[in-house]
Amino acid sequence: MRLLLKRGVVRCGHDGVVANVPSQTWVRVDSSPVLVEPDPAGRSISMCPNIGVNIKPCTTTLVVRTGYSTFVRIGGRPASLETVVGFTDGTPPGLVEYTVRDPGQDFVAATS
Repeated sequence: MRLLLKRGVVRCGHDGVVANVPSQTWVRVDSSPVLVEPDPAGRSISMCPNIGVNIKPCTTTLVVRTGYSTFVRIGGRPASLETVVGFTDGTPPGLVEYTVRDPGQDFVAATS
């Protein structure tokens, strides 16, 4: 599985865009920082089209449920992989996930 970078594409289940903000900046692949735990949790989501009466669009990513490396660590924190999955704060609660569409690189892989 490939490492997830800042320039990677993470989207909510409705196709809203997650803003990748790296927790560390010293380890990079092709000049883009590698995301580490807790990334991409707690990040803003824009352009979620899930809008309507009594419907809350996805605006924030919640805790990562799975997708950190058990082997590769950066600054003592597990690296985020292309398999990162977690819930958003959108409706219906506890059902809308965010996932990686593109990790942002094809060079470096790690074990989960």
